[in-house]
Amino acid sequence: MTTGGHNDTSVPASGGKADTVRRNSNRKVVLVCIAALLAMGGLTWAAVPLYRIFCQVTGFGGTPMRAEKAPDAALDRTITVRFDANVAPGMPWTFQPAQRVIEVKIGENALAFYKAHNHSDKAVKGTASYNVSPDNAGAFFGKIECFCFTEQTLAPGESVDMPLSFFVDPSILEDRDAAMITEITLSYTFYPTAGSGAKAEAKPQEPNRGG
Repeated sequence: MTTGGHNDTSVPASGGKADTVRRNSNRKVVLVCIAALLAMGGLTWAAVPLYRIFCQVTGFGGTPMRAEKAPDAALDRTITVRFDANVAPGMPWTFQPAQRVIEVKIGENALAFYKAHNHSDKAVKGTASYNVSPDNAGAFFGKIECFCFTEQTLAPGESVDMPLSFFVDPSILEDRDAAMITEITLSYTFYPTAGSGAKAEAKPQEPNRGG
């Protein structure tokens, strides 16, 4: 529309309001995306310890359960428990079981030992990961005391005996598949703790198995 022979180029007021609303909406979308990314980062950081706790409570993936005490009574039936030891690449320790195989009664509180030696010229801290096989035995293998519960520190040239107190829960006989298990293998792998003076290599290699 023209007035007095001149074009009216003014923008309606409603258009400015729409732009403002659109900008505010875009800001909200950006803020929501940033918040979602931060939340995802926090969940990723917490995933490893939460997964480990879950496995310890449920025995998932062959992870032995952490227990307060052994059952009140042991059964006459026995089961064979084998012990395996490994160290991660870059870990300057010798690590091996003091005994390779023992026979334990189901429900019995058994005691075993592992031996570790730091053959470097520096103090080295390490933590042990662990699992049992077959996997379905993890829900019935309980550990009361274990060196794997805490970080271990060995001085240069130091050797230590590391105790392990465990039991096989009698409820294993109530599980249709697990009741057929006659042998369980408990395996540990020691890794250097960050900043401990040892460095793990990026590429995996054949683990050092104690003889």
